[in-house]
Amino acid sequence: MNLSDLRIKIFADGADLAAIIKLAENPLIKGFTTNPTLMRKAGITDYAGFAKEVLQHITDRPISFEVFSDEFDEMERQAQIINSWADNVYVKIPITNTRSESAVPLIHKLSHQGLKLNITAMTTLNQVSAVSEAVKGGAPSFISVFAGRIADTGCDPLPIMKDSLAVLKESPQAELLWASPRELLNIVQADEIGCPIITVTHDLLAKLNTLGKDLEEFSLDTVKMFYRDAQAAGFQIV
Repeated sequence: MNLSDLRIKIFADGADLAAIIKLAENPLIKGFTTNPTLMRKAGITDYAGFAKEVLQHITDRPISFEVFSDEFDEMERQAQIINSWADNVYVKIPITNTRSESAVPLIHKLSHQGLKLNITAMTTLNQVSAVSEAVKGGAPSFISVFAGRIADTGCDPLPIMKDSLAVLKESPQAELLWASPRELLNIVQADEIGCPIITVTHDLLAKLNTLGKDLEEFSLDTVKMFYRDAQAAGFQIV
């Protein structure tokens, strides 16, 4: 498969402002996501300031910013503020708080108030079913299932992702999002099952040029890399 064959929408996932601006020049990138962990790793201390600076550059594609309270009343307040920043903003709401209390009632309330949501950190079909019902008839939403984290447990995420697509047919304004991919193969897998969206980190996006590469050529490139690095290191066997 080549890049031109992909039907899936690729969203860039990161918090590096310069990289986001650069990626915005690429028509292949159909949206953007970030989260508090990525922002912290990027050294961001002014959450709202960073978001508003990003929104000066990203005006024509969806971008998601996450609430970060553990209390639902405060989540709601933050969601309303984040929603006010721009029309292309999707507010990320985690499926539960840290006490495993469900955010589904809040998700239903916000969705039916017209807020575009990105429901995040989901890993089970039961969660998808509950959220699908909550957003039915509400505003457009992204349903982020963390396929990569499912795979990290040794479970194949494909059955859950396929079943999630079936569940979400009842909520046509909600789009399944394949989150936390670990390799380019995941883009191909998501595309093949008809998943609408996948989030891809900046470092993984840098590998996109290898998609569909001839394997014989890839083998030769690898041999050349090993040879070049051995020469550069000055290795000898005497």
